Amino acid sequence: MEVLIIMCVGVAVGATVFPDRWRKANENIALGCTTLLIFSMGSLLGGRDAFLDELATIGIASLAFCLIPVIFSTVIVYFLTSHFMADITKRHAEDAHRRASEKGEKNNAEAIMIILAVCALAAGTLYGLSHAGIAPLDALSEHSDFILYALMFFVGISVGSSRGLLTKLREYHVRALIVPFGIVVGSLLGGLVCALLLGMPLAVGGAIASGLGWYSLCGVMISGFAGASAGSIAFLSSLLREIVSLFTIPWIARHLNYPTCIAPAAATSEDTTLPMLSRSTNSETVVLAVANGVICSALVPVLIEAFHAMM
Repeated sequence: MEVLIIMCVGVAVGATVFPDRWRKANENIALGCTTLLIFSMGSLLGGRDAFLDELATIGIASLAFCLIPVIFSTVIVYFLTSHFMADITKRHAEDAHRRASEKGEKNNAEAIMIILAVCALAAGTLYGLSHAGIAPLDALSEHSDFILYALMFFVGISVGSSRGLLTKLREYHVRALIVPFGIVVGSLLGGLVCALLLGMPLAVGGAIASGLGWYSLCGVMISGFAGASAGSIAFLSSLLREIVSLFTIPWIARHLNYPTCIAPAAATSEDTTLPMLSRSTNSETVVLAVANGVICSALVPVLIEAFHAMM
C-alpha cells in the first residue's frame, strides 16, 4: 500500500509542478534507483545461507517454476490482448515503431539499462556470497524498501507528466482485467505442468506458481504447509521470475506488444519491474501495469490458500 501512495504523490507532482526540462534527470535518477534495487536483490539471493546447496538441489525445479509459468503467461496474454485489445495494441505498435526510428536512442537506453541490470545483479550476488560485511552495502540491502519508495516516486512523476493519459485509459473499461486474467491462468497452468514434470503433487505445484513473483510472501506461506523444500522452490522461482522479467520486457516490447510486457512481471509490475516497463513501453502501459500488480498481489495469498485446501 505504501508504494502506491508514494507513486500517487509522484503522479500528482508530475501532473502539476514538475518542469518538463527535468524529465531526463528524473529518468536517470529512476535508473540509478533501479540499479541499486537490483543489486539488493542479488545480495539477497547470494546471501542465503544455503544458496549454493540450493542451486545444486532445487535450482532446476526453481528455474522450471520460473520459466514455464512465464512462457505460459506471456503466450496467453499475447493471444488475449491481440484479440480483445487490438485497437490499443495497434496504437502501441505505432508508438514502438516511431521510437525505433528515432536514431536508435530508445534502443540504446534499453541496452544500457539491461547492461546495468546484469552488472548490478552479478555484483550483488557475488557480494552476498562473499559475506564481506561492508557496512554501507549491508545497509543498502537491509533498507532496500527506501530505495523502492524513492523509485516509485520518480516513476510516478514520469507517469504524471504524460498528458492526456486518463482520456486514453477510459478506453479500457473491463478490458483492464484481461492482462491479470491471462497472467494468473498462464502461471497456474505452467505450475501444474511443472508439477507433472517433476513428480510433485499438483496442489503443491499450483501453490508454488501462485507466488506470481512475490517471493517474500509465497516462500513463507508454502513452507508452513508443504515443507521447507517447497518453500525454497517458491522463494527462488518467484525471485528468479522478477529477475527474468527485467531482461525479457524490452524484447517483448519490440517483438510482441506493450501489454504483454506485463506478463513476466506478474505481481511485481506495480513496483520493482515498473521502471523497466516505463522505459520499454509508455505511460499508458505503466498504469495498466500498476493495476495488474495490485490485482495479482491481492490474489497471491488467496490462490496459495486455495491450493493448500486441496492438499
